Order: sequence, then structure tokens, then C-alpha cells
Amino acid sequence: MSKPETDSVVATRREGDVLVVTIDNPPVNALGVAVRRGLKDAIGQAGADAAVKAVLIVGVGKAFIAGADIREFGKPPQPPSLPEVCNLIEACAKPVVAAIHGPALGGGLEVAMASHYRLALPAARLGLPEVTLGLLPGAGGTQRAPQLMGVKAAAELMLSGKPLSAKAAQAAGLVDKLAEGDDPTQAGLAYARELLEWQTPVRRARELDVADKAAALAELDVLQADTVKKSRGLFSPLKIVECVRNAVELPFDEGLARERALFLQCVDSPQRAGLIHAFFAERETAKVPESKAAKPRAIETVAVIGGGTMGAGIAVCALDAGLPVIMVERDAESIARGRVNVEKVYDGLIARGRMTAEAKAAVMARYAGSTSYDDIAGTDLVIEAVFEDAGVKRAVFSELDRVCKPGAVLATNTSYLDIDAIAAATSRPQDVIGLHFFSPANIMKLLEIVVPAKVSADVVATAFELAKKLKKTPVRAGVCDGFIGNRILAVYRQAADYIMEDGASPYEIDQAVRDFGFAMGPYQVVDLAGGDIGWATRKRRAATRDPEARYVEISDRLCERGWFGQKTRRGYYLYPEGARAGQPDPEVLAIVDAERAKKGIAPRKFTQDEIIRRYMAAMINEGANVVHEGVALRPLDVDVVFLSGYGFPRHRGGPMKYADMTGLDKVLADIREFAKEDALFWKPSPLVERLVAEGGNFDSLNKGA
Repeated sequence: MSKPETDSVVATRREGDVLVVTIDNPPVNALGVAVRRGLKDAIGQAGADAAVKAVLIVGVGKAFIAGADIREFGKPPQPPSLPEVCNLIEACAKPVVAAIHGPALGGGLEVAMASHYRLALPAARLGLPEVTLGLLPGAGGTQRAPQLMGVKAAAELMLSGKPLSAKAAQAAGLVDKLAEGDDPTQAGLAYARELLEWQTPVRRARELDVADKAAALAELDVLQADTVKKSRGLFSPLKIVECVRNAVELPFDEGLARERALFLQCVDSPQRAGLIHAFFAERETAKVPESKAAKPRAIETVAVIGGGTMGAGIAVCALDAGLPVIMVERDAESIARGRVNVEKVYDGLIARGRMTAEAKAAVMARYAGSTSYDDIAGTDLVIEAVFEDAGVKRAVFSELDRVCKPGAVLATNTSYLDIDAIAAATSRPQDVIGLHFFSPANIMKLLEIVVPAKVSADVVATAFELAKKLKKTPVRAGVCDGFIGNRILAVYRQAADYIMEDGASPYEIDQAVRDFGFAMGPYQVVDLAGGDIGWATRKRRAATRDPEARYVEISDRLCERGWFGQKTRRGYYLYPEGARAGQPDPEVLAIVDAERAKKGIAPRKFTQDEIIRRYMAAMINEGANVVHEGVALRPLDVDVVFLSGYGFPRHRGGPMKYADMTGLDKVLADIREFAKEDALFWKPSPLVERLVAEGGNFDSLNKGA
């Protein structure tokens, strides 16, 4: 065995006639410039040393190579480029084996595909997630994957951005062999020696060919049509399809050149700026002052008060994180109903083949129901998820104060209510926090962590630690009516109502919002959530509403008729025989006309652009107020709330990033223009005015916060 030669992050050593190339660039062996140089030098060394008969590439730690180095994003590229490194690996005259353990993602998988043989250990995950950042694989991935695993499978791998397990990758043809254990070097050496013993020749992806080109292109046509429908205006998915088509139709080097050109087009796309912002913003939201200042409390047991849809969803989140859960309800019948709500989630997974009955039984063994608060006396964390009524919630917290052990974290899942007032129902406000889950709680990623005035820092730190355990995206919010998301939602919903009353139909507004990139428009969302929920909030706020403020009564008229949306089979839309997709309702349009007539409003036409400019200006302006008042720590926190909880189109980066990309001065000009019609509603946020005056933007407030 020869002495290792080290270029800081890439080391080489000879094991007999195999050159072992080890990448050690913590935490995930990202493909920074030093790694690329090290790989290039190692391949050169292998070619120059007659004693080397094969090359083995392995990663140290928990990953093979988990992709590009995100620290290099947005910086000028430094040689060697990854395509150059991959081409050198593939051109090596000696067999190159990639032994994959843990993630081989993006450029990491491109390195493995440029190698001649691939071995995977049980924990390997192989994927090309570039599409999630508005990119496409740019180092030969779009050309080599179709040759190795077939055209359709390769295109689907790239379009989904999701990784394959070792077994699935072998079944697809992406991996040549599976090995047991967790030592890639040992398994890789055994495989390399086996290849040498059998005198297996070098096998390059570029020299392989797609078997039935006509059939492959036909499959690609179907996939392309599907992608047009699903990608809703996204730039990179169709470029990926184009690259895969080139892999079938063009000579390999021509396909590579086209891939590079299309990759650079993606880099220049404004969608990439939005997607990259989303990627980094989601990693920043957990950085809050309290987590730096205090250690989290230990959470080993959880209680959920209330077994409705939300309570059951929260219970599933905790069970999925491996925690034991006690659900408290008022009577035996409600407890039975709560259990059914929890089991329904797991039964759905079993029906889809994503869980076994045995696995469900093991999870449910950690679940218990009770009608007595005394049974949760020793619980570390209690999450209240009862009806959205301040009196009901205060009564629950008074009981929790009586029974819970000192130091237990007491959380409320309220969407709007004053958590300081709820905390005041206890003798321990320092232990009370808001955990605002979004429905369905076991699926939606967002968790607003609402920080009342008297809560201690370690409780806030505990909430963020819990979010990590539950695989949620946490955002810190201050106390106000609706916190971050629902407070802003109320304002842009008002803007939509004004547009409707002034002349656009609810269906035109929904269409404009969908075409902007949301999955649903505001009136579809009302019907999905249930019109009665917003109605209850409006009634609660009626006493404090400014009598001078414009108030649109159309939603109230629908609610008075009992039209609450999907659950009553009509709302803004008709849902015949329980259909999920609504149909426009002429009676709703008649109600809208009647309300306009009552107020003497002559309806006018709105273009999609006019609808979106008002909708977004209202959202951005209130988002700025939320940051200005300190309810959100930074603009990026507002962005993440809307990306994770409200279906904001990811490629636009969130409302605050969208404002920066549009130009904050243009947004302010719009607000001032709209204020000529309604100065009370269209009041520019002091933060927007200040930033425009200084020539700044929201992103400047994200730095070092």
C-alpha cells in the first residue's frame, strides 16, 4: 500500500493495483473547486502510473457527493468545470468505479455516471434535483442518464428531482451492483478487483445507445405534454425534456454542447433567482435569537387536546417523529372519533402501498386516548387544538395549568387569537407558546412558532427543535391578529374582494392567480377551507372594524345561504355530487351583481395584469408592515410562510423576493396610484417608503439578521 497523497479535500492512495480516490469535504463532500481539482489530478495520476490498473472513487463521512457547493452559487466559476472533470473521468483508459453510500445528488451523481461502473451500499440515494433550483443537470447528466437507465426513467428522475434508493437505482440500470455494509472503500475495492479479475473492459455511457429510439421519442412526447400541464410556466422542466430528446437524436458531444447552452439559459432565468432564494430562505428561518440564547427542553412525550382534523393531524406528526402521544377529548365518543381520524391517515398509506399493517400497529402502540386531563400530568409538551374560540381555549389552559408538571411546554394551535391572553389563563405564561400548524397538519410543511411576550427563550428554542423533529419548516412570528400568514391573507383577500365588487368575477380573479403560479385562486381556497371559518372571523372583528373602511358583503351573502364551499357542495363554485373541482355558479354572479347595484358600483373590466398588480401590491405592502412591526424577523420569513403554507409559486421566491425582482419602486408607484381610489386601504407601508427612498430592497434586511 502506497502512502496517501493529499490535496486537502481529495486524497489518493494505492491499494495494490487500485488507486483509491477519497473525497473528504465536510459536511457532504460538495463539489467545490478544490474537490474538482483533486478529482482531475487523481485521474491524471491514474493515467500516468503504470502500476494502477483501476480507479475507485469514494466519499468520507455520510455522503458520496451530495451535489454542488452552495457557497459557490452566484460567484464567478473557477476551473476546472464539472463537465470537464466528468469528461476526464469517462475518458480514463482504466476502469473507474464509483462506490456510493449516502447521497449522490446532482453533480455527485453526474460524477458517478461518468465513472464506468457504479456500486451502491444500502443507504445510497441517487438523484438529480437541479429542477428544484430552476436548473438542469449541466455536467452530462441529461445525456448519460438516458443511456444508462432508459429515456423515460431518466427524464422522470430529473423532472421529479426526487432521489432513488440503491435498490430502485439498480432496478433502473443506474447502478451495476449492490453491496452490504457501510464501508464504501472495502466494498468498492472488492468490486474493482472482481472487474480486473474478469478483465472487464472500460464501459463509457457515451458509447452506449438508446435501444428503440422511435419508442423512446414517443414516450418523451407524452411526458412533454404532461410536463407542460404540470409545470405551470416553469422554465427548466421543458429544457430538461429538450436535453433528453437531444440524447436520443444527436451525437453525444453535440448533446453535451446543447445541454451546456440550455444550462446557462436556466442560470440566467429570473426563475432561478426565485428558487435559489427559496432554497436559502428555508434554511435561514430556524436561525432565531432564542435558539442562540438558550438550550431546548427535552421533549419525550406529547399530549394533544382535541381529536378533530387538526388535532389528529398534529398527533400523526408527533407519532411519525417517534414520540408517544396521548389525545385528550371530552367523552368516550369523541375519543373514538379522534382515534378513527388518526388511523384514517395510516389506512390511506396502507391502501397506497406506502405502509404495512404491521408498521401501522407499531405506530398506534404509541398512541392512547383519554377523557381525563390527569393522565397528562407527566407530559413534556401539550398542544391544544380545540375550537377557535378564546373562551374555550382559556378554559383548556386553566386545566393544563392545574395538572401539568412544572416545566412542561404548553402550546396552542390557534390561527388568529391573542396568545398573550391565552397564556394569562395560567400561572406560568413563561411556558406558553403558539404552534400554528397548517391543515392538513401531517402534510403541510409550515409551522408558525408564535412568541408571546412572557415566554422564556428555552421554550422558543424547544419549539424550533420540535419543528426539526417533525420535519417542519419553522418560522418565528410575533403576536398579532393572524400572526404572519393569516394577517397578510386577510388583506390580500380584501383586495380581491374589492376587485370583484368593482367588476371582475371571482372566476376571473382565480384564473389570474392560477396563471401567476398559485395552485388555487382565493375563492377556490375559501371553498376548500370552508366559508364559515372566515365568516366567524369577520363577525368576531365586526365590533373593532373601522366604520370608514370599505367592507364587501358578498361572502357574507353566500354564508347566510349556508353555502360554505366543498363541504356543503356549493360556495363560490358548485360541487355536484361531491366533486372536488368546482363549476362557476350563475347564482353567485347574480349575488355579486346585486351587491354592486346596492352600492351603486358600475362594474369595469380588469385585465389579468391589473388583477395581479393589486393582489400582489396588497400582499407585499402588508408583508412589509409585518416586518416593520417586528411580527416577522426578516422579509425572508414572510417569503417562507407563503411558500410553505399558502401555495405561493416557488419560482417567484415569495412575495418579498417577488417585490425585489419586480422593483420596489414600481410596487410603491402602484400602491400610490390605487390610493387615489381608497386612501384608507392603500396606505403605503413606512418600510416600503423608506427602502425606496434609500434605493434599498427587502433582501438587504435579510443579511446578518
